[in-house]
Amino acid sequence: MVEKQFFVSGLELWHWRNKAIEAAVASNISPREVDWLLLKVASLDRLSICLDYFKEWPKIVLKFPFKDLEVMWQRRITERLPVQYIAGITSWRQFELIVSTRVLIPRPETEILIDLAIEATQYTKEDLNLNQGHWADLGTGSGAIALGLADAFPNAIIHAVDCSSDALVIAQQNAEKYGFAHIVKFYEGYWWQPLELLKGQFSGMVSNPPYIPVGMLPNLQPEVRQHEPHLALDGGEFGLDCILHLINLSPRYLCPGGLWLLEIMAGQADMVKKLLERQGSYDNIHIHTDLAGIERFAVAQIKR
Repeated sequence: MVEKQFFVSGLELWHWRNKAIEAAVASNISPREVDWLLLKVASLDRLSICLDYFKEWPKIVLKFPFKDLEVMWQRRITERLPVQYIAGITSWRQFELIVSTRVLIPRPETEILIDLAIEATQYTKEDLNLNQGHWADLGTGSGAIALGLADAFPNAIIHAVDCSSDALVIAQQNAEKYGFAHIVKFYEGYWWQPLELLKGQFSGMVSNPPYIPVGMLPNLQPEVRQHEPHLALDGGEFGLDCILHLINLSPRYLCPGGLWLLEIMAGQADMVKKLLERQGSYDNIHIHTDLAGIERFAVAQIKR
């Protein structure tokens, strides 16, 4: 199916860009967002934008009508609508993922979870073959982690679970877009619940669960607080409700030696490590930092 194309003159778009940059600066929004948006929704490249080459072009292709671009950018200014939702896509690892307000916008730091999963499979004993078999992405959202796992472990089957049917529609679109529909299976439900028939068979589990204490939600940036799904943010009173659930249930589903990888909030590392130790089923518990040096990831292995 051929997507419908919309057109605008280079001069019109040039005038819009200048006004959009002025509005961004006045609203304390990075002006770089304007050019990022144009790269995603218009038939422009970085050089033509930087050097204003496009100003003289008679016709430029847009993903949606020019008037919609003007309206959506106004919402960026007045409502703090994230620019990724305006474009309808976001960059994550090598993917251009479809996103909408039905899913959390995948963050760059979450990419490290895939690197940690790859590293962990390489340092486990060869007889486990953890880069194969069944892997779970629990709370898949846009499907970002599931796609990252499918790309890293082409001989595995990825089981992606989310309680939101709206989110699963987006995740399935992303899997189909990149040709992973044959190895990524989607389930609607809560955490491990749809995967009962595979208890004890999972090589690994990866999750970026809700981990923000409910009392902190009103203080989040308006881009997050007003537009991203609260279901993907609210971690309960101390931000640990979903994390504790995954700590307690995962040993029933992971095979001996299976890997458990989780993204956590800054400041939660010590408590998460203690909870894993107290549960008693985990070994090789490690906390890893993101690129800013923040303790952001917990990795553990089921005792053999």
